[in-house]
Amino acid sequence: MDTTSEMTGHQIIPLFPLGVALLPQMELPLHIFEERYKVMINECLEQDRAFGVVHYDGTDIRSIGCTAKILGVVKQYEDGRMDIVTQGKTRFVIKHMDQSRIYLQAKVLFFEDERETASDNDTTLAGKVIHLLKDLDRISGTRRDYHSLAGLDLQRLSFLIPSTEGFTHEERQQFLEITSPRQRLTKCTAVLKTVIQRMKISLEITKIIDGNGDVKALVSKKGIPFMVKNDRQRP
Repeated sequence: MDTTSEMTGHQIIPLFPLGVALLPQMELPLHIFEERYKVMINECLEQDRAFGVVHYDGTDIRSIGCTAKILGVVKQYEDGRMDIVTQGKTRFVIKHMDQSRIYLQAKVLFFEDERETASDNDTTLAGKVIHLLKDLDRISGTRRDYHSLAGLDLQRLSFLIPSTEGFTHEERQQFLEITSPRQRLTKCTAVLKTVIQRMKISLEITKIIDGNGDVKALVSKKGIPFMVKNDRQRP
């Protein structure tokens, strides 16, 4: 993270480690079933409070995350489980973990993007990214209002693009940590090309599987390692 970004003070917030990376304005549906998170979400609902989402890969919890505002409860189950929809709001850096409650809390420091002077090249950069997004959408069959996208500022556009389908959680985490909207958007052009290539290969593999073809030959041709999992090696 760039240390020149604007910091906005410490606060203790509930923490939800997940196998995802949440970005500002990105919507994230969640199924709440663990007892500690039932308690946490109910408290957040009662207090109209956000909670922090941090990427957890099964071993490590990332130090930079994003708060999630609960937009609504889609379904409430008799046993207390619930389906909710959340939206990413503010980024933070974890300064200290707090395990005094049934669920994890953390003292965090919120941060914003660094201030950038508008450039004549910004419109061109945004146009390149939107053009690549159109290519991706044609492959995935997604429809969206590109005219509205063209009217967004760099900050909103640079978070919206990596929130779309096809970006990995690790890639989204990288965007989360960048504090320059222009740098995020520049990175979008490179990562989108990779996402497009991945999606094309995925579609080709699907066609081959449906036709009982040779998947190994395709991925070898594309330069992608082909691995066969051995169930006996799983923990």
